[in-house]
Amino acid sequence: MTTTADKAAPLQKPELVSTDQPPLKKQRTVSDLNQVDQLKQLTTVVADTGDVNAIKKFSPQDATTNPSLIYKAAVMPEYASIVDNAVAYGKGDLSVTMDKLAVAFGTEISKIVPGYVSTEVDARLSFDTEATINKARDLIKMYDEVGVSKDRILIKIAATWEGIQAAKQLEKEGITCNLTLLFSIAQAIACAEVGCTLISPFVGRIMDFYKKAKGVDGFAPSEDPGVVSVTAIYNYYKKYGYKTIVMGASFRNKEEILELAGCDRLTISPALLQELTNASADVQQKLDAAKAVNMDIPKIDMTESVFRWMMNEDAMATQKLAEGIRGFAKDIKKLEDIVKAKISAKFD
Repeated sequence: MTTTADKAAPLQKPELVSTDQPPLKKQRTVSDLNQVDQLKQLTTVVADTGDVNAIKKFSPQDATTNPSLIYKAAVMPEYASIVDNAVAYGKGDLSVTMDKLAVAFGTEISKIVPGYVSTEVDARLSFDTEATINKARDLIKMYDEVGVSKDRILIKIAATWEGIQAAKQLEKEGITCNLTLLFSIAQAIACAEVGCTLISPFVGRIMDFYKKAKGVDGFAPSEDPGVVSVTAIYNYYKKYGYKTIVMGASFRNKEEILELAGCDRLTISPALLQELTNASADVQQKLDAAKAVNMDIPKIDMTESVFRWMMNEDAMATQKLAEGIRGFAKDIKKLEDIVKAKISAKFD
């Protein structure tokens, strides 16, 4: 499934409907809706967490996880049984146990959300196309064992050139992919041209880079470099008819989220979902596919050499991609240490 989310028409405040009996009752208006509910009328809302209970609270369409989020969830007492069951399944094999743990959390999440669940490939495979393909196949096989169809799962892969080529093969096999750690138009175009189902362009981490580079405390929402980046990617995709879903990710504040209202999908942490739930100011559509079609945006013919040159010229994207891979690898190692201790306690 590679269709983009339908865009709702501009919200209108309904007129009062007169009746004889009982007394007139005011209908619900836009201002009565909290900002999450308003946002859901413009964008598919996704929960960015491994915490099953948090996902239940906000009723998102999809859910995304990553090694950092799985680590945070795995050390929570309420999920100890998930970890223990994965250890038993792995029978002392660390790699199998880690895969099973990711699939176990994804399986629980799939029981709550009606749409996609994203499960990430080991970040240490980010520069190995074949290993990424094999790992993705293993994860899908594990999901199949517990009755979760592959059309419910997005295999999450870092948007390196090697990762994008892995996604190209996996998509041909009917294994849908979510390309993550995406910070540049070069990465976005390369993903779209190989037919990736979905991309996760980051917002907050781009802002972090430019806050430090420019020595400022922040940006106006419409001028936020992360917002500008995702907007440019969205408009490019719609201009040239790419079907790959754009899912903005990595938000630092709710203003960044609201500035991307109308994007195909937005994956949002529980903390920011709560902030949006507590707010009721009107949400305006910011991104519009129909308008993007008529924009003057030059076409870029993407090849490996063009990709590598554009990344070379983009210090922010190069730094943040490498930093993100290192960060996810670090959290995988931390989770492995926990799992190793449990394996030793059970099998030694």
